[in-house]
Amino acid sequence: MAPAAEGAIRELFEAVGVDGHLHAVDLATGAEVAYRADDVVVAASVFKLPVLVELCRQVSAGEVDAAEQVTVPAEGRSPGPFGISIMRDPVTMSWRDLAWLMTGISDNAAADVVTGRVGIDRVNATLASLGLTATRVEEDCAGIVAGIVADAGSDLVLALSDPARLARLRALDPALTNRTTAKESTTLLRLVWTDRAAPPAACAEVRRILGLQVWPHRLASGFPEDGVRTSGKTGSLGPVRNEAGVVEYAGGGSYAVAVFTRSRSTALKHPAADAAIGTAARLAVDALRAATHQ
Repeated sequence: MAPAAEGAIRELFEAVGVDGHLHAVDLATGAEVAYRADDVVVAASVFKLPVLVELCRQVSAGEVDAAEQVTVPAEGRSPGPFGISIMRDPVTMSWRDLAWLMTGISDNAAADVVTGRVGIDRVNATLASLGLTATRVEEDCAGIVAGIVADAGSDLVLALSDPARLARLRALDPALTNRTTAKESTTLLRLVWTDRAAPPAACAEVRRILGLQVWPHRLASGFPEDGVRTSGKTGSLGPVRNEAGVVEYAGGGSYAVAVFTRSRSTALKHPAADAAIGTAARLAVDALRAATHQ
């Protein structure tokens, strides 16, 4: 569907120097726009989305108390630029607040604590039960970082900015790391938005947390209007920049969109690649909305 939109998306990715993948689906009709949507890609922190779904499922089942207070020690935390990862003292908060940190600001330390609680095997079993056979969680953030340092023989920053070292990283090989496809990412979101990924209360909590994400520079940048709400989960790892989320119009219309990119540049900052995620999502959603109103 929408070959003109798919062509514009391809041209956009080429113009900003990224290899891109996109899938967008109208949550009401199932109409879709796809560009390399079935290719397996590096999930980066988008893997935290199925972890969040599994936590909310376990809370719904009574296996986890969302309000239970958890202390995260200062020692042994995964590195990261945000949240608990950069704090210097022990932190105590509830599972649901850890889940928001994991999702809303992509806090790696919070993600590792939540992943350890729900279990990677349980996450993968849930993905399989939902028919998401190309999506898999292999390790938490600590495992990813340790693998990068081991593969590159250097510190994390150098490993992610040196082309020769990047080529050796298992963390950037979708066959060996946390992975998904653009289409399976939107499928998971559609299941959440239609209360089929978990019991309704669990899906509502996933939607609440995804709606509290703070980052405006990727998916949300394509939808600046006051009457449009975006909910999502970003993913970043060196040249990889991703986001999967849902766009909801106040006047009607909801769309799950997933955009996965890998830059041909090793620059750790690439604003054009970030913005391309929002622009590509807008192209796809505009095509879906135009088709609906024909």
